[in-house]
Amino acid sequence: MSDPRQNTNAELSDPVAPHPRILPIPAFNDNYLWLLRSADGRQATVVDPGDARAVIDRLEAEHLELTHVLVTHHHADHVGGLAELKRRFPHLCVHGPHNPRIEGIDRRYSAGQTLRLDGFEASFEVIEVPGHTLDHIAWFAPVVGSKDPRPVLFCGDTLFSGGCGRLFEGTAEQMQTSLSRLGSLPPTTLIYCAHEYTASNLRFARMVEPDSEALNARHRDVEILRAADQPTVPTTLAIELATNPFMRSGQATVRRAALARLGREATHDAEVLGAIRAWKDATR
Repeated sequence: MSDPRQNTNAELSDPVAPHPRILPIPAFNDNYLWLLRSADGRQATVVDPGDARAVIDRLEAEHLELTHVLVTHHHADHVGGLAELKRRFPHLCVHGPHNPRIEGIDRRYSAGQTLRLDGFEASFEVIEVPGHTLDHIAWFAPVVGSKDPRPVLFCGDTLFSGGCGRLFEGTAEQMQTSLSRLGSLPPTTLIYCAHEYTASNLRFARMVEPDSEALNARHRDVEILRAADQPTVPTTLAIELATNPFMRSGQATVRRAALARLGREATHDAEVLGAIRAWKDATR
């Protein structure tokens, strides 16, 4: 089997068809809250509802009853709407990480535990992905329903389209381990991250790997989508392994970029990621 990280085929830059039952709810300046419809089209699960009003408006427009919420971490733009949603929907069940700072969670999950959502044709495995925050988890479903065979990942602010989250609480070692865990998922996995950062992420990625044909083609396609005010998410894991420098710390091209920043060879992949992340943090 070929390594997706080395793939430069044109299909990597083709627009990714979203899952037919997952809808974006734009919020704030660049957030995506995600809505998963039940099989019968009557209920909804929402991921990271930072803005209750945006969620309620979308639910009303789609004639849906909110029954479940999935939380990835404690930042306000991911949990700020919980209190209002729980008042509005008294039977709502909120699922999230073991962090007492997050008020309103009904069931807390650790790595390897599974949540089956009755009526949604989905079972989500919990993956612990510290780095951006220490409590961060991701929700992975091998399949959602019978009409789309692709796995689904709700990864919050750990893995972005073309990038990764800032290291607000964790270390580069933790982020490297977390991204490696996500990188072991099936290449066809649909990546539903929480922000529309793709264009800026890819501008930076081209600084890291300026000669990548796959990356340059992807950036051109993303600029066309954004010019038309279209979302660039979801992406797929195969695309990220081929074009996202934070998923490519072991690749020679990314290691050379880290060498230029460090002034010496990195001793391990986490040091490469840390150097690239610090470079991006300093880039405007």
